[in-house]
Amino acid sequence: MQELTTVQLLIVLAPPLLLAITLHEVAHGWAALRCGDTTAKAQGRLSLNPLRHIDPIGTVLIPALLAVFGGFIFGWAKPVPVNYHRLHQPKRDMALVALAGPSANLLMALGWGLLMVVGYHLQAGLPWLGEPLLLMGGYGININIMLGVLNLVPIPPLDGSRVLAGVLPDRFGLAMARIEPYGLIILVLLLGAGLFNVLMPIVNSIRHLILTLFSSFF
Repeated sequence: MQELTTVQLLIVLAPPLLLAITLHEVAHGWAALRCGDTTAKAQGRLSLNPLRHIDPIGTVLIPALLAVFGGFIFGWAKPVPVNYHRLHQPKRDMALVALAGPSANLLMALGWGLLMVVGYHLQAGLPWLGEPLLLMGGYGININIMLGVLNLVPIPPLDGSRVLAGVLPDRFGLAMARIEPYGLIILVLLLGAGLFNVLMPIVNSIRHLILTLFSSFF
């Protein structure tokens, strides 16, 4: 398989990245709706249209630069609005809403695994279609696992902090609320310090498990 040009790489990366971020946010909104909060639905954020969720810098510029210059793929979308006080059981439901995003990424990783199988079987007869699908499936698995695992880190505004706030005493949630204005800065500093090196064994284990599930189809 020949090395991809920059344009080809971006074309192969764009669908899994946009779907990973879009469906992650839709999952938050859907879970909030199920728990009683209609805010995301009222603002049109349950849409599968990526344009409703795209952050020009976090969804487009940063991932594109990382893809071109190498390294991990990192990005974010506009957060789905959730009204804490409209939830049936606010503390518990906020944890469920937060957990919905990474759960959606895990399901998408499985879906991209299926696409890899399709691409693998098409590449012999239709290489112009099979090879891109095979690559796209692989990137889809990696992106979704990394996004899901990263979001479970307990640093606000990541989902992990809200999951823990839902199961730990209230003082933990208050502490997370005080840290949240500085959360993105803390996250960037931790990423620069090698946070992904800590997370990669988890990412690799989940990827290995998914590939093992589909290994009999290759």
